[in-house]
Amino acid sequence: MNFKKKRLDSNINAENVIPVASVAIVGQPNVGKSSLFNRIVKQNVAITSSMSGSTRDIKIRNVLLDKFAISLIDTGGILNLSNIKDIDISNKKIENTKSQEKIASYLKDLISQNSYNALQQSDVILYMVDGSNIASSEDIRNFRILSKLKPTILVLNKVDSDKVLMEYSSEFLAFGTDFITISVAHNRGITKLLSKIQDSIEALKPDIQEKQQEISQDTEEISVGIIGRPNVGKSSLLNALTSKQRSLVSHIAGTTIDPVDESIIYNNHKITFIDTAGIRHRSKISGIEKYALDRTNKILKHCQIAILVLDSSDDFVELDERISSMAHQHELGIIVVLNKWDIKTLDFETIMKTYKRKFKFLEYAPVLTVCATNGRHIKELKDKIIEVYNNFTYRIQTSMLNDCMQKAFIKHPIPSKHGKIIKIYYATQFDSSPPKIALVMNRPDALHFSYKRYLINILRDNFNFSGVPLILEARKK
Repeated sequence: MNFKKKRLDSNINAENVIPVASVAIVGQPNVGKSSLFNRIVKQNVAITSSMSGSTRDIKIRNVLLDKFAISLIDTGGILNLSNIKDIDISNKKIENTKSQEKIASYLKDLISQNSYNALQQSDVILYMVDGSNIASSEDIRNFRILSKLKPTILVLNKVDSDKVLMEYSSEFLAFGTDFITISVAHNRGITKLLSKIQDSIEALKPDIQEKQQEISQDTEEISVGIIGRPNVGKSSLLNALTSKQRSLVSHIAGTTIDPVDESIIYNNHKITFIDTAGIRHRSKISGIEKYALDRTNKILKHCQIAILVLDSSDDFVELDERISSMAHQHELGIIVVLNKWDIKTLDFETIMKTYKRKFKFLEYAPVLTVCATNGRHIKELKDKIIEVYNNFTYRIQTSMLNDCMQKAFIKHPIPSKHGKIIKIYYATQFDSSPPKIALVMNRPDALHFSYKRYLINILRDNFNFSGVPLILEARKK
């Protein structure tokens, strides 16, 4: 049977299907690449803004078309492809510069180079231009360079009406190819574009078979958010964990503004890592970083585990403590990573002494020393993620839980309040992810927080809840 004759089941989850091809959206800044990406994936996952340079890192999502799945890639703006190979980021020394012009130039080159690397790995390219303006000579040069490398579809965005098309369509004949007109804002021409993408992939891969590969249903999915202040090495850690150059790595604080995610299969677990934007003091957050902070909070709502990245070559600051509270706020499992261990300034004992004093509320969190740039303890970190996930989803048998509680009551009886006896009749775990335990009792409001803390410590001593918050709720019988 020819694969073309079969449509995909609409109930299949795109993220559980292995894509047959990758499609990169490319173009100059502010032509609507991220808006098109969001429209096709039907999620608001890429930051869109009128400010140039809003997209910096590569965004990737699997998308189900009528006949197969593709991997859609949103790239940053590419300015001039004719000299892209001559750009040498490593030779630009701007570590100590305060010149915003030099920093902006550096970031543009970094974004262009990262985008170019992404499109080289793609199968089909969508080259987007602003269809409501005169065609630029730079776009024509870029398109011709790309069309020699890969099948490239010319996409004219912002063509909101036939009047706009008639006014400027002749301008784009200089590209020497057919083009598709769309308006992302008005959802115009998107279906036609998706059909064109399918045709291009089928022409490129005529031997596509009927069988659509899916990830095993036995594969457990873990969502991990990487959090920390700017320049602690979050993007380098994501790249090391996924063995891919997914995030821009730069010594400029605030390079990452849009959460970047990448999935791996490890020990029969699908682990999705999300590199979030570095969080600054609120007084220092400006411009597009406001979007980033809001997006980080939204991302953490859907995570199960947070990796708190601390810079072992620098002092721990109050901001580190405030960022760690985000994991507590969203009731996430947590692993602490002391990154940049290759350039640490103090010995392990001294660093840990300071850590335990400043992060006493994270005494249940495992701590790993890591160097993202040379791969130190990256495998151990992956193993620790699975261990914490298992603890995060663990359910205690009711009989075992109550045996543990009874021993705790005998060892340290529940203190009375104003001479009134307080009784806990039994305990039951009513939820997991994270574990939530109800203490059914006669006077729920009278249970002192210190006794709750005592019971939590008893549970941690008897069961493996490393890296996991435990939530006890006192309830009326």
